[in-house]
Amino acid sequence: MSTPDEQRPEQAPSSASEVIGAALGGAARKAGLDPTEESSTQKVVWSAMGGWRGILESVLPSLAFVILFTLAPDPLILSLGVSVGLAAVFTIVRLVQKSPPSAALGGLIAAAGAAALALWTGRGADNFVPGLITNAVYGTVFLVSALIGWSLIGIAAGFLMGDATGWRSDRRKRRAFRWLGIAWAVLFFARLAVQLPLYLTDQVTALGTLKLIMGLPLFAPLIAVTWLVVRALYPRASPQDPAPSA
Repeated sequence: MSTPDEQRPEQAPSSASEVIGAALGGAARKAGLDPTEESSTQKVVWSAMGGWRGILESVLPSLAFVILFTLAPDPLILSLGVSVGLAAVFTIVRLVQKSPPSAALGGLIAAAGAAALALWTGRGADNFVPGLITNAVYGTVFLVSALIGWSLIGIAAGFLMGDATGWRSDRRKRRAFRWLGIAWAVLFFARLAVQLPLYLTDQVTALGTLKLIMGLPLFAPLIAVTWLVVRALYPRASPQDPAPSA
């Protein structure tokens, strides 16, 4: 018979998964990724990207920096200032319209932090350091969690579907979530593998351009695949299905 002390390590991951699942699931639901709702894949992907506003908030600050830096690398504060300024405008517009400012505010903080680092070092390429670090961290977390059997995708989906950690006892779901986690890790590591050499060789224009190309254009299809897999693993009961006989 096992003692209470021996049982605690087995219970700890479950408690941690509930906390992480609540956070991930809540974020996914706010982004429009709720598999319990009847929504088309196109609508879900569009919602996850934040619509036209989300796309502009994600793309324009970086695009402005790349264009201005390419045309006039000196003074560096010009391209950085315009990039941060655009992020600030998006945040102010959201505050004025009383819409959720979290996405724009996060973009503003990231842009300001990256710009401060670039100004401090005097290297335009350092404007992309936070993005490189983010890709490395996210890739590692998604890969490790998938390999140890606690895929972040599974944890989030389990919370959204009211399955908690039940998916771990289903071999089909566990395998699907493991491969989804690995797929997301591959995306982040692919970005890092392509962009890091450009950063090290100070190719700012190429780095900024590829960051944009490997951003939403790769994020959108992977969101669609993730959504379709989760919906396939948790099919909704049809309202026309006959009730089971007593």
